Amino acid sequence: MISYVLKRVLMTIPVMVVVALFVFLLLRLSPGDPAAVIAGDYATAEDVAKIREKLGLSEPIVVQFWNWSLSLMQGDLGTSIFSNKPVTTLIAQRIEPTLLLALTTILFSIAVAVPLGTIAAFRAGRWIDRFVMLFSVGGFSIPVFVLGYILIYTFALKLRWLPVQGYKSPFVEGLGPFIYHITLPTVTLSVIFIALIARMTRASVIEVLEEDYIRTARAKGQSEMNVLMRHALRNAAVPIVTVIGIGIALLIGGVVVTESVYNIPGLGRLVLDAVLARDYPIIQGLILFFSFVYILLNLLIDLTYTFLDPRIRY
Repeated sequence: MISYVLKRVLMTIPVMVVVALFVFLLLRLSPGDPAAVIAGDYATAEDVAKIREKLGLSEPIVVQFWNWSLSLMQGDLGTSIFSNKPVTTLIAQRIEPTLLLALTTILFSIAVAVPLGTIAAFRAGRWIDRFVMLFSVGGFSIPVFVLGYILIYTFALKLRWLPVQGYKSPFVEGLGPFIYHITLPTVTLSVIFIALIARMTRASVIEVLEEDYIRTARAKGQSEMNVLMRHALRNAAVPIVTVIGIGIALLIGGVVVTESVYNIPGLGRLVLDAVLARDYPIIQGLILFFSFVYILLNLLIDLTYTFLDPRIRY
């Protein structure tokens, strides 16, 4: 068990090194002069030279990577070109809305998708199964921003049940205003996640229901609910957890669009603002941050396999 955990932890180190190298080269080897791009069309040669000096672009690329790596290991992701604030400070200021939006999306998606997929597998070929499959196809087909505008038009502008946009912190304004403002963004971001998990849950449970031990459990007189929950769903959990980890990548990409649609001041908006302003240190820092979060979550999912399937421990 301990050796498996250590092995999985050590495997994340070269992945992070490759990601860091890619992020570093993304700025240095991109077409054109990054300093001239940042400075803008009306900048003088002196302005461009100052930016090159500030970014350390005048040094040889090996020296640049060494200095950048040392700063990175000390937790320094650089300084914003335009706001002149550390990137870590900007991330800390914006992380709460993104973290809570991602958390509510994951919890809501799992709470809806797993029972939905399980019921569809149990009633395979019936109307509930067809509904789940239709929903899965539709969930993958509708872009996040289109769904967001549809929900805003329906529930905010027409019915006036929920606000059009904005964010309220549960630690400042309270839980009620937070839920009131986070509901539409959560539903918008959850649809594709629910479609992914529900479809995988259905496929996994159907496969497990055909196993011999399921027939044995039924032959012993166990109820269908007991067979479904204790035997089928538990043994189908590994592929379901796997697809949840894969869906986190979709979640990270969807956060950027969702926060822009609903004007949520999170990391997604920070990414968009940095891209529009060509603030490369922020872009680099956010790519590294999102990559680290994605790798960490997948590591945690790998470790949960040892609890779901004891054979993996050996």
